[in-house]
Amino acid sequence: MNKFVTGIVAMASLALAAPAQADPITLGAGDVGTAFEINLNGFSGDSSGIVDGLTSTLIFTLDSVIGNSYNFSYEVANTTDGGVTSRISSFAFNVDPDIAGAIVDGAYRYAFVADGRASEPHLPNRVGNVDVCFRAAIAGSCSGRGGVTEGESGTGSMSLLFGSSPDEITLDDFFVRYQSITGADGVSSATGEQITSTTTGGSTSGTPVPAPGMLGLLALALASLGFMRRRRVGTQAEVQPAYA
Repeated sequence: MNKFVTGIVAMASLALAAPAQADPITLGAGDVGTAFEINLNGFSGDSSGIVDGLTSTLIFTLDSVIGNSYNFSYEVANTTDGGVTSRISSFAFNVDPDIAGAIVDGAYRYAFVADGRASEPHLPNRVGNVDVCFRAAIAGSCSGRGGVTEGESGTGSMSLLFGSSPDEITLDDFFVRYQSITGADGVSSATGEQITSTTTGGSTSGTPVPAPGMLGLLALALASLGFMRRRRVGTQAEVQPAYA
């Protein structure tokens, strides 16, 4: 095989194996039983940027849709490693349409919902206001005491309440708040944002997909293979010996 074609095929294969950036996740009553997993990094607001070793995972399962309530199970896994320690004090995301309220229990027992008040759910490190955050302890923002530490997970259930009964909802912009950080070059607190997501069950939203540009590379590689094959066949025909 031509070396150029081999290189294209290799690049396309690697790209197809890598998930794309996480997309918004849209769910309706037909998606009950769907679970989606959000992987998050960790970053700070100063020059240190992304904090190596600071990672986490959020897993949500849509358990039921009853009237104006979308009901979920959740799991918050603190996967921080590499000599870094941390505590996840809250997790947050945006919702469309706007929610009217939220109920939560388990490891994160306090909901903080945007409702037009002067005090809104807020995350630092250039994130700003979010629609809802769930905290391990009562605090004036999406931070505070408690939460799961590295190597631990916290579970519970949560309900998102709407003013009407929407046919579907969209969740996006997932974040976590890290505190009590050690081993990260002086960074003591940080925010994590979604980098990838995978979905299982009835919904395909947020499932890793190959980037369109990589599909183009793969198509180019296949076309090149076809061209090389036709060229080889034509060359063989030209040198075929004549028979009397």
